[in-house]
Amino acid sequence: MAENPFTPTFGVTPPLLVAREEELEVFVEGLEDGVGSPGRAMLITGTRGSGKTVLLNSIEDAARTRGWLIVSATTGVGVAEELATTRIAELLHKHDPGARAFSPTGGSAGAVGFTAGTQGAYENQVPLPTLNFRSGLERLADVADTRLGAGVLITLDEVHTSAIADLRQITQALQHSFREGRQVALVAAGLPSSVSDLLSDDVTSFLRRAERFTLGPIPAGAVRSALADPITLAGRSIAPIAPEALELAVEGTRGYPFLIQLVGHRSWRVQPKTPEITLEHARAGIDGAIRRAGRMIHEPALRDLSDVDRSFLAAMAIDEGPSQIADIAERMSVDLNYANQYRRRLLAAEMIVPAGRGRLSFTLPYLRDYLNDHAVTEALSGPEARP
Repeated sequence: MAENPFTPTFGVTPPLLVAREEELEVFVEGLEDGVGSPGRAMLITGTRGSGKTVLLNSIEDAARTRGWLIVSATTGVGVAEELATTRIAELLHKHDPGARAFSPTGGSAGAVGFTAGTQGAYENQVPLPTLNFRSGLERLADVADTRLGAGVLITLDEVHTSAIADLRQITQALQHSFREGRQVALVAAGLPSSVSDLLSDDVTSFLRRAERFTLGPIPAGAVRSALADPITLAGRSIAPIAPEALELAVEGTRGYPFLIQLVGHRSWRVQPKTPEITLEHARAGIDGAIRRAGRMIHEPALRDLSDVDRSFLAAMAIDEGPSQIADIAERMSVDLNYANQYRRRLLAAEMIVPAGRGRLSFTLPYLRDYLNDHAVTEALSGPEARP
């Protein structure tokens, strides 16, 4: 039995990356054009499952093939120190013989060392406090430039202002390296509201000049390739005689990158030993993908919102199509001005989009279905939804 080619796991690169050529091209051009190129600072935003982490992976691969050193992390409190004492220390040990002496310690760090997991500790030939994120980045960039003819790429996933102190430290260090002409680059990814909050901070304001990309739906033609090509390469086919199966699967993904993997994966699993994925398989695959999307996409997205935000979305879910803001306010038992405050919040978070004068639609595919199955009655029958 052939192995399922689809990878419906967050952050795992799919078998075929489609419709992200522009973002990769801008980044590669930034590396090739040298210091000062706008492509050397990039911000990527998008809803959950829009492919931010996968694009980060592809960007890292593009830099790695050009000899660049990669320093990557998921953003959190303490990330600046973590990068300095682990990844940067490790790369300095590997590429700069004068920077460190290595002694196996089973992962414990002494007064002049840096923890490196089970590999041991990277011990400074200078006191520990002299190597923070900025000094470590500058030294590593100089080593990469002189010894490798390349630079250092910093990638940060899931940026959030809960780690604003670390983000300030990292961006200040990068800004200083840019100003001094060092070979460094930054690509950061996060939800739209988190990136917006980051850009409003005075200390990280230089990121306002970064290239910015918002990852939206993938065109139908690219979705067809993303579904059909991996199936063919894995030794099966998807309805070569009756193309309705492929078209149904394409429609079922709504152009959403994570759903492409989910629909493909679930359709493959219906009868994995048959040579062909049929219309019935595709229909069952879509149903399974919608259920899985509720747990993996919609639940986390709603968890990040306030109670009133969720009530607003629940009031929208009652409609079969786009919702009128006046109807939403009436269902929430609030005035129009109050409802518009939350409309603006949800627009900024890219949970909803305008759909004509005074009308709104959901951004996340199948969120209406999820809300109708799980949340509408509870949200609209609870306590008064006022702050």
